[in-house]
Amino acid sequence: MNNIAIFASGSGTNAENIIRYFNFHPQKGAKVVMLYANKPEVYALIRAKKLGVPTHVFDRDTFYSSNEILAELNRLEVALIVLAGFLWLMPHNIVEAFPNKIVNVHPALLPKFGGKGMYGMNVHKAVKEAGERETGITVHYVNKEYDSGSIIFQAKCSVEKSDSPEAIAEKIHLLEQENFPRTVEEVLHKI
Repeated sequence: MNNIAIFASGSGTNAENIIRYFNFHPQKGAKVVMLYANKPEVYALIRAKKLGVPTHVFDRDTFYSSNEILAELNRLEVALIVLAGFLWLMPHNIVEAFPNKIVNVHPALLPKFGGKGMYGMNVHKAVKEAGERETGITVHYVNKEYDSGSIIFQAKCSVEKSDSPEAIAEKIHLLEQENFPRTVEEVLHKI
């Protein structure tokens, strides 16, 4: 059984989807054993608790200036870290301890519309303003820079002239829900 840790900063729809995909289907050979959040008010914490997944809230100092989170990941024997709407850059100590074992989903087709500050509606507004005809999701490995790790998987959808950023967001959400857990499963098979 492979243990997964999820890091989240928001509502947690992707986190919940991944928890349901693995924890409710033991034949998948993996289980989410912890959800980490960088803010105590994020809804992802409530979603995880409702599904029986332990949670841990940490602050910036603990994350970047100590080995507390790394030690806990090791104690939990985590095989893979999944970023599901997590907005902070992963610290060097964790990236170095988990080479090609941290994955993120980005709501655009990288390398376009990536980097610091490019998350959520910021991405969808930028896609709309750029007049893009298609967008999508990118699942990629995490390294020491925002959105620059090797691409694992991409899925595309069309962008119509009439699409608002909110309509684009809905299309992206569907792609994430359909593809992110399955891609995480495929990454686990390679570990």
